[in-house]
Amino acid sequence: MRRLLLWMSGNRWMRRNLPRLWFARRAVRKFMPGESAEDALKAAETFKSSGIAVLFTRLGETLTYVGDADEVADAYARLLADAHARGVDAEASVKLTQLGFDFDPERTLSLVRRLADQAAAQEPARTVWLDMEGSAYTDQTIELYERLKETHANVGVCLQAYLKRTYSDVERLLPLAPRVRLVKGAYAEPPEIAYQSRREVDANYLALCVSMLAAKKGGRDLFLGLGTHDVRLIQQVADHAQSIGLDKSVFDVEMLYGIRTDQQKKLQKQGFTVRVLIAYGEAWYPWYMRRLAERPANVVFALRQLLP
Repeated sequence: MRRLLLWMSGNRWMRRNLPRLWFARRAVRKFMPGESAEDALKAAETFKSSGIAVLFTRLGETLTYVGDADEVADAYARLLADAHARGVDAEASVKLTQLGFDFDPERTLSLVRRLADQAAAQEPARTVWLDMEGSAYTDQTIELYERLKETHANVGVCLQAYLKRTYSDVERLLPLAPRVRLVKGAYAEPPEIAYQSRREVDANYLALCVSMLAAKKGGRDLFLGLGTHDVRLIQQVADHAQSIGLDKSVFDVEMLYGIRTDQQKKLQKQGFTVRVLIAYGEAWYPWYMRRLAERPANVVFALRQLLP
């Protein structure tokens, strides 16, 4: 099922045609509040009373026209400004290819720096995150993150637990006082470079968290974001942190809008810092299919949208 869904996410015909179908558009509403920035902002405001923070991401990858990169950066800048004006605790996660990375990496670096400047000027300062894409971009993303950290402390990077290289990437970044959002990984990658089974990915996820918590305990300046809906895994990380004398404030829990909402509220009441990732935008199809691949049980929900 996972392999099929990942194949569907990359199929050009399906990308072009399935989003037009009414049941597909209805199904995606579970995971995103709408396609516009205003839809995302209105959804974010609903979390204010519970103390849950948000993380915005605009959907879409790999521009076809380099000038679109400025429009994407401007849209993020407006979104962060509007969220701040409404009193929403909001951060942003950007894809480098959406900021023209394939055309002009230096221009992309400049655009991210501009967003980081804006986020740093807010009170309190916010973080701008670099989302991680397929493995072809891993080295380039980490290299750009290293350059960003030379001038901006308030930038973070997403790393993927299913890649076998990630432990080395963490070790490489530790001297930079990194902010790391650890996810399991949602792209189709070959077994030579990525773990394939859920058991292996979960084991590596926990091992990476243990390693980073040990570095934190040893005096490293590091922040960890747990990008997972696996409550069992979250509790294992929390238990380990407590066993070595760290509390829940050294990491936060990041879940997608619309997924395990009951657990988001429960974790917040238990003292975890919870941040909800709110996705928006018209280019939602490949993202949506990868979300289904991460948790195939959600396919049942999608199929129910065929019913009246």
